Amino acid sequence: MSKEMTFTVFCLESYKEHRNLKGHEVSTLFERYGVFDYIREFYDVLHTTGHNYINNDIDIYLRSRGVTFAE
Repeated sequence: MSKEMTFTVFCLESYKEHRNLKGHEVSTLFERYGVFDYIREFYDVLHTTGHNYINNDIDIYLRSRGVTFAE
């Protein structure tokens, strides 16, 4: 598995815990809103940050695409 793919799985698992979702829910969300592409595109920057930063960045990305979360 490539380092980018390993990182993408890390992001999915981390976000799953962050939002208390199931894996298939996060996978569907990421696919629908292009988060997988976003992670691949910005891998060079994102992989140097911590999981809290990544989760918050994904939240911002999703909100910018109209996703709302029950807080």
